[in-house]
Amino acid sequence: MRVPDCGVARHCLRDRRARLTLRARESIAALRETICWHDGPMRGREYVHAPVADAEGVVNGQRRVTFPHMGEYHVALKTFIELLGAEAVPPPKMTRRTLEIGARHSPEFVCVPFKYNLGNYIEALEGGANVVVQAGGGCRFGYYAEVQEQILRDLGYDFELVALTGHWKVTGYARSFKRINPSASYPQVVHAFRVAWRKAKAIEAAEDFMRKNVGFERESGAMDRVFSRLLRDLGPLTAFEGIDRVRAEALAGLGAVPLDKPEDPLRVGIVGELYVLMEPFSNHGIERKIAEHGAEVHRFITLTGVIEHALKGRPHILHVIEQAAPWIEHHIGADGTETVAKTWQLLKLGFDGVVHLKPFGCMPEVSAMSVLQRISREHTFPVLYVSYDEQTAQTGIATRVEAFCDMLEVRKRGEPASV
Repeated sequence: MRVPDCGVARHCLRDRRARLTLRARESIAALRETICWHDGPMRGREYVHAPVADAEGVVNGQRRVTFPHMGEYHVALKTFIELLGAEAVPPPKMTRRTLEIGARHSPEFVCVPFKYNLGNYIEALEGGANVVVQAGGGCRFGYYAEVQEQILRDLGYDFELVALTGHWKVTGYARSFKRINPSASYPQVVHAFRVAWRKAKAIEAAEDFMRKNVGFERESGAMDRVFSRLLRDLGPLTAFEGIDRVRAEALAGLGAVPLDKPEDPLRVGIVGELYVLMEPFSNHGIERKIAEHGAEVHRFITLTGVIEHALKGRPHILHVIEQAAPWIEHHIGADGTETVAKTWQLLKLGFDGVVHLKPFGCMPEVSAMSVLQRISREHTFPVLYVSYDEQTAQTGIATRVEAFCDMLEVRKRGEPASV
């Protein structure tokens, strides 16, 4: 047998590694570009992805992937997983049982998003999932994955954990995304991300329009029907043109709903911790409750915004600290700095009030809350503070929202409040 020349072999190996590295770099560059596009036209070729499942539901070694519920983002996340060639197993719709089983197996004083996530995982694992995806953040959220993994293993569940934590570069996230299905290529990861990103942006655009207008619709439920159709139509789509078309049709349909909206309605901003902001079940539908009292509701934290900041290494923090001046000089952690900055900005923009949402015991938001109290007191600016745990009841939230909105309306008209 002929022994190959060592120099030639090394050269061939270096050449092969260089080609693979180039392909990976091109894929990562495309991922970075996706984050910078926002709502602009999406370019680039579409990659052929692996089939989702065979007749028995077996996918690439039976990788059945689940994730926590958060609003309607499951539509985009399901597509992302399927385009990676794995089977998506979204948790069942959030119910009281989700929270109860999550709280039963969680540390007593951990924040309520941890309990919701754990409940999601238990329900999904009971439904056949065997790969669990969890993210992380700048507070106790950064430890969710490890603690939840240990709890679930102690309960006897057999699964693989994919933790999207500890990264400050796009390359790190891309490697973690690939762990969802190791047989997926980097171009496949990028394509899946682009499609899911586009769907998430479509959902966010429709939700933003509804928050500002649903409280004024003449026919109750008209916008909800348009939004449900958007979610249904988005589900099977993987082509950018189809996603853009469905998004445009939904926004046109929402815009065609007849409204009885005053020229100068109440404007209420929603700030606080990202999970209770974006998961309606966890905040007892507080955005809709406020809107139904004749108010435009403005929320600024979205999943794509959070992902964008994470993939860019969170360089926006210095800018946010500047926006929060003179109230704070250093980063509070997690979403606390954004809470202060946005409240101060909304006051200067002439908003009628702010609602601050947080899980009970959330330290970054507790720190922000003390600053919000100073802003409210020194500038006579109404702020409603709402904390959530597993004991929070719908009735109490509804009563507080009604009183707050009544007060804002009296204040806007310039009438003296009744005793």
